[in-house]
Amino acid sequence: MSGEVLGTITLRVQRYRPDADEAPHLVDYEVPWGQDTSVLDALTWVKDHLDPTLAFRWSCRMAICGSCGFVLNGTPRLGCEHFVRDYAPGPLVVEPLANLAVERDLVVDLEPFLASLERARPWLVPDPEDPPGEAGNRQTPEQMLAYHDYAMCIDCLLCYAACPQVALVPDFLGPAAITAAVRYDKDSRDHGSDGRLPALDREDGLWACTFVGACSTACPKGVDPAAAIQQAKAATAAAWAAEFLLPRRGGRP
Repeated sequence: MSGEVLGTITLRVQRYRPDADEAPHLVDYEVPWGQDTSVLDALTWVKDHLDPTLAFRWSCRMAICGSCGFVLNGTPRLGCEHFVRDYAPGPLVVEPLANLAVERDLVVDLEPFLASLERARPWLVPDPEDPPGEAGNRQTPEQMLAYHDYAMCIDCLLCYAACPQVALVPDFLGPAAITAAVRYDKDSRDHGSDGRLPALDREDGLWACTFVGACSTACPKGVDPAAAIQQAKAATAAAWAAEFLLPRRGGRP
């Protein structure tokens, strides 16, 4: 740990091996901290000096990769982005992200989210009647701004840990996956919205969201999944109405 040590803090960390432990339990570790000690640094210090068996994910340390999401004193946060000094004198309780199965200690199972993301089809679908040529598909700055904020999502899953509906509706597509779908629906180069609609227009898709807004509050990148979901609801309802009201598309002869 670099820099001047300003004190110690009790890190109260959830430990759990599903194949060996009857239930999750908290273990206390006394950790030195300085002005620039992040929560991720503190966990790394525990692993290096006190208990090498502690399991957690991390990668970039710059709030970009989204790997080090934990629940810190009850709030989903990135471990690299929050500092121990803000939790002194402690204790600081570190738990795995809620609403996701624990694989070991602070490591959660990402497979259900990856399956939801695949259902949302978050990739560009080119116009089949006008595929991009050598010049590609160019956009104006205004066209890029239409989806820019939603493209900032780093899939850290803090929004899933904060969302009460993820806990209540196990197959709920969830805020990040829906936001990814909306991001591509708003992209002027994309023609895949019809393919995404079957996953979105379901009880466990858009309509499971009750607009609590906890997902947007938890997002470390300023993305607003709650707004994305409400916009997608409005677009889906408008498409549904058009099917019945437009003479050449719906119920009228």
